Amino acid sequence: MSHEKVLIIEDEEKISGIVKSYLDREGFVVSVAPTGQQALDFLKRGYDLIILDLMLPDMEGETLCSTIRRFSDVPIIMLTAKSSEDERVRGLGLGADDYVVKPFSPRELVARVKAHLRRSQKKEAQTLSFNRGLLKIGIPAMEVKRGDEVISLTKTEFRILLYLAQMPQVVVNRIQLINSVLGYEFEGYDRVIDAHIKNIRHKIEKTPHEPMFIKTIHGAGYKFVGLPDH
Repeated sequence: MSHEKVLIIEDEEKISGIVKSYLDREGFVVSVAPTGQQALDFLKRGYDLIILDLMLPDMEGETLCSTIRRFSDVPIIMLTAKSSEDERVRGLGLGADDYVVKPFSPRELVARVKAHLRRSQKKEAQTLSFNRGLLKIGIPAMEVKRGDEVISLTKTEFRILLYLAQMPQVVVNRIQLINSVLGYEFEGYDRVIDAHIKNIRHKIEKTPHEPMFIKTIHGAGYKFVGLPDH
């Protein structure tokens, strides 16, 4: 069971109640703040992750996100009814780590919470290993091995692979990869991510057209499906 602390910043009691009940079942220690000001007061206690609704009664969620980023790098998942790409990119640009569009599946939200917490915890890990050592990612050295063979990746390819590997079984779309890996100011065509993924597959996969590490989820993005070694 988990004991990480999660803060839900949401003024709609029905939504916060449902999310809290799902997180409670997973063992998270959950607090709810219905306003931005209460959230700032709560944050003095320290939290491992924040779920932030963009529509708050006393301040814009974007403003609160920017404020939090001035003093904390805690993972932030935005809840938003704004489904346009520009709105999502803006939210990520302000410092959010992820977004979920309303209406959403509570189970998916919990999966994303777990994935971001795993990723946060693994930032300090020296090496990630998958499929009984078949794929190893050395973080400080930026070294990737397939078995005993050292695989040469570009810096961007490495960062894409690491981002996906730190969030196994979570679908990540091109916008998230562009914002997290290439930077918010990147103005290139988002299909450049597809080209990078193709290159990574040819280097790390034994059979690139039948990948065992990075799967394409058509219409949604990519998912790392390698099995972590413990």
